[in-house]
Amino acid sequence: MAKVSKNSVTQAIITEDEQGQRLDNFLLKICKGVPKSHVYRIVRSGEVRANSKRIDVSYRLQIGDVLRIPPIRIAQREEEIVAGAEIKAELPIAYEDEAILVVDKPSGIAVHGGSGVSFGVIEALRRQRPRANFLELAHRLDRETSGLLLIGKKRSALVALHDMFRGNGKGADKRYLVLVKGRWMDPLRSVKLPLLKYLQESGERRVRVADEGKAAHTVFRLVSRWENYSLLEAELKSGRTHQIRVHCAHLGYPIVGDEKYGDFALNRSLPKEGLKRMFLHAWKIQFPHPVSGKIMVLESPLPDVLDAFIHQLSARQKQDYVQKF
Repeated sequence: MAKVSKNSVTQAIITEDEQGQRLDNFLLKICKGVPKSHVYRIVRSGEVRANSKRIDVSYRLQIGDVLRIPPIRIAQREEEIVAGAEIKAELPIAYEDEAILVVDKPSGIAVHGGSGVSFGVIEALRRQRPRANFLELAHRLDRETSGLLLIGKKRSALVALHDMFRGNGKGADKRYLVLVKGRWMDPLRSVKLPLLKYLQESGERRVRVADEGKAAHTVFRLVSRWENYSLLEAELKSGRTHQIRVHCAHLGYPIVGDEKYGDFALNRSLPKEGLKRMFLHAWKIQFPHPVSGKIMVLESPLPDVLDAFIHQLSARQKQDYVQKF
């Protein structure tokens, strides 16, 4: 990825990692902190050129293109530097090769900066691997959710992963472990409830079940059941925002520790029992490798704090259903 100089013209040679990107998206990415209007102005004025020729913002970059980029002063936000220190330890890596990287994401860390969070997993990886030319998210996990998160290390791999995930789950099998309040009775239940995004008066993004929403499909399997709780495996057949959380809440089985859609009275009592997070964990993913086509199967065991809560629950309450998974 090119670094733009504030004092002199930058000559950027396009590689496989940038191939196919629109010019405006490429410039906005390497010119973070620069107003979008300024980026569009320097293109329209002809100050940005490809192979010495004027180009439009919609131009698709090709391998070997030589971009001329004029001097641009990029504002580096001080708070991002400070926030970078928040993730001091190396993020746990579940798998890595030349094309992809799989992070075992801890709970409480956003996958990327934005929405009031200036630093996340992707920024931490780039900071920890300054020589990496390309690191981009293939999909997302909620900040409160832990577990397996795929990262593309090449644009070609990223595009293949995006196509796979956009295909309504075709080719990718994502499984989550979730503890809900209540006694879930069905060993297997297929839930198809459309989901609609909306904004609260505070401006916070939320999701609800609504006929006018987008199709969403989750398959739930009962793993364990106690007097007041049930442990489920959730298989995503689609990838809507907050899908598992909203489906569970709508059915009357809110996720334990969910601060958006959960049982708030129950949540207030959980820290005394050792649980200070939402019980939702991306434990398994199966998918064809975007380059070799080999079927990849990766697993992440329950984090210690969730495993400990399950053991405490079994000691306090009678368990009347157990299913291996």
